[in-house]
Amino acid sequence: MIKNMTRTLLLFTLFALSACGFHLRGSQLSDMAFAFKSLYLKVPAETQFVIDLRTALNANKVAVTPTSDTAELVLEVVSEQTNKNILSLSGSGRVQEYQLIYRVSLRAYDNKRVDWLPPEEIMLTRILAYDDAQILAKEQEEAQLYRDMRTDAVGQAIRRLNRAKPQL
Repeated sequence: MIKNMTRTLLLFTLFALSACGFHLRGSQLSDMAFAFKSLYLKVPAETQFVIDLRTALNANKVAVTPTSDTAELVLEVVSEQTNKNILSLSGSGRVQEYQLIYRVSLRAYDNKRVDWLPPEEIMLTRILAYDDAQILAKEQEEAQLYRDMRTDAVGQAIRRLNRAKPQL
């Protein structure tokens, strides 16, 4: 009887916490406070990563300026790469697993060329189990894994910008 009441009370508490919108402080990207108000994105190309990063910056109330002269900080996306390596082969020489790699290299500096974030690389990897019988499904799974890695890289870039300060 007491065990049932304890379980019911615990279950009720969990439901109440989830219903009230409880979340850990700092777990939302929109909860960030930055040491700068405006930023210029210096990018080699307008990729999906850059679009997602710009959206995340706008959600955090950071003004993305059209020129570096009017911005407090310049965020340079030095490079963005995806790689796919064979991880394992079957006895008959068919691919069983691939390693998917997503890399983004960033650096941030102000108008005086003082580094706020030294050149850093965000590198994410995922393992894709492969099957020749499910080519279309595995292509879709690979695309989804790359999307997830890109979303994770945007989150890491935002968190790194959150801790960015002038390096003296």
